Amino acid sequence: MKPREIANQIEANPALPDGQGDRFAGYGVMSVPFRSGHILALRRFPASSIGPGYSSVWHRDPQGRWTIYTSVEPNSGCSRYFGREVWRDVVCPIEIEWTGATEFSVKAGEELRWDVALAESASTRAMNAMARVVPESWWHSRLVLRLMASMARVAFDTGKLNLTGRTPNGQEFTANPLRLWLVGSSRAVLNGTALGPAGALEQQARLADFFVPQRGLFAVARAFMRTPQETDVNSPGECS
Repeated sequence: MKPREIANQIEANPALPDGQGDRFAGYGVMSVPFRSGHILALRRFPASSIGPGYSSVWHRDPQGRWTIYTSVEPNSGCSRYFGREVWRDVVCPIEIEWTGATEFSVKAGEELRWDVALAESASTRAMNAMARVVPESWWHSRLVLRLMASMARVAFDTGKLNLTGRTPNGQEFTANPLRLWLVGSSRAVLNGTALGPAGALEQQARLADFFVPQRGLFAVARAFMRTPQETDVNSPGECS
């Protein structure tokens, strides 16, 4: 199945994974680093245990400042977990339009336009075949997830990669990438300025234990968070 078909099925029938804590299911771009020092990422979770399904776009500028564009209030989205290292939250409409079987565009308010084309490789096909036969219990094993992360690091040249760890706000995260594709090409314009060609950064970015991949990857995924009683998030901004 092509990514657009899988995404459409997820949108039509969003289903939460079993488990405890905060849970999410959907798809997105783990990250795309740009040689200019910018980073973009996309999270689309039609299924969320903490509120309505939502979309978010993460942007890091060359000075290291993170902005999260979100279609819901920050405490109902990614800033619930990453907000302590986020410079700005912007609540605004986020549109994802599939323009082909492996191509889509993203709009975040009036600030960002982003086009993405996905590609397969022998490594993605091998990882996807393996993921289809992994027992459910293995997806919650730290040892297995560490092994998966190590395999992905070698196969895709991601730099350091963690599928478990702590978020900036102190929660414990577990990520299950069920299907993977490479980002074959990516073009983005932010506030009228093109971000330039994609490429690994001189120094890999991170948010607490979440290391931002140095290679563009798209994933169909589940995420689990163990949430403390109190979480601080930034105050939302406004769409420009």
